[in-house]
Amino acid sequence: MNAKNDTKGLGERSGPLQGVTILDITRVVAGPFCSMLFADLGATVIKVEHPGDPDYARTFPPFVGDGDDQFSAFFTQFNRNKRGITLNLKSEDGKALLKKLVAKADILVENFRPGTMDKLGLSYETLREINPKLVYTAISGFGRTGPNSSRPAYDNTGQAVGGLWSMNGYPDLPPVRVGTIIGDLAASLYAAIGTLAALREAERNGKGQVVDVSQQDSVLTLTENAVVRYTVEKDVATPLGNDHPFVRPYGQFPCKDGYVFFGGYTDKFWAITCALFGEPEMARAPGIETMEKRFDPVVAETKVKPLLERWFSNYTKAELEEMAGDQVPLSAIKTIPEVVEDPHIAARNMIVNVPVAGKLIGMFGLPIKLSDTDQSTFEKAPSPGEHNAEVLASLLGVTSDELDRLKASGAI
Repeated sequence: MNAKNDTKGLGERSGPLQGVTILDITRVVAGPFCSMLFADLGATVIKVEHPGDPDYARTFPPFVGDGDDQFSAFFTQFNRNKRGITLNLKSEDGKALLKKLVAKADILVENFRPGTMDKLGLSYETLREINPKLVYTAISGFGRTGPNSSRPAYDNTGQAVGGLWSMNGYPDLPPVRVGTIIGDLAASLYAAIGTLAALREAERNGKGQVVDVSQQDSVLTLTENAVVRYTVEKDVATPLGNDHPFVRPYGQFPCKDGYVFFGGYTDKFWAITCALFGEPEMARAPGIETMEKRFDPVVAETKVKPLLERWFSNYTKAELEEMAGDQVPLSAIKTIPEVVEDPHIAARNMIVNVPVAGKLIGMFGLPIKLSDTDQSTFEKAPSPGEHNAEVLASLLGVTSDELDRLKASGAI
């Protein structure tokens, strides 16, 4: 039976991916974020966890509720809108159940170290014999091929070996990691793109395939101009703080109550800026009258920067945005509270309320806006095995007696 006809008993969600069934055998963020995007877009995502060793992101703060009702908001943010089951993939019954679920699924996402699923007897080659259309998405630190493929990895691993860490921070100081798990997030985003491409191909020709995404590869693509600067000129990217390697002015500038980003480096934007701050003649001032001259690092530091700091120091972030934000690239560097409370963020529905331990907790929404599709609704993240009976009965016809036996044996 086609998987698209089997999920109606699972509270099938609405959205462009309605009817797509996904088995999510991932944990923490590199993987759960990918499948969360699919769930937000309407797919039926079944999160598979080990009954005795569930996703340890469940232990990450902040928490909502007390005692046995306490639940991680961090975990919820990446696992909302999913159904939750437990399977012990080291047990024969657990493996058999997964294989039966694979027969009903369109996509399987895993983020084990390469070779783990093979050792369990659940390799892609095995699973495609069950379901030739299966899209098998594998997210790992170094990918499924290459000399380093078997190495363990975390987000910091991706930042380190992808080159991003080496170029982040301030000159003459040790490099600094990017202040978020950009390796996990980037790999998840690329995995989502690749998975949808492979799904489209499977729908067209009936053949599934492996989507192989590594954190190292993903981070490498975020290094902007660093690669071509090296391959063309042997120029090695190093930490620049808030500066750009060649575009100026383009960075962080202080104001009355904090900092703003200003990027008005073109002649057009520079002239507008000079006029806005009451000194239009500075657009024609010798030494800074052209974009090429303002790109010079000494000119930028000794002539352009002091001028901007003098102008900006008289205004708050909000005042600068109000007077200049619609005309030149000038934005407040906002704290997280300022972002969460931003009216524009609210208008974009980017802070959404998701149930956590009986309360509605604000978290980031879905950044993908589709013109003819209603905004996604948001359901709570599942407890471990919360939907065992619902999923296994609906998709596989497992009886209550069989469920009791599977639980007693440790298979679920």
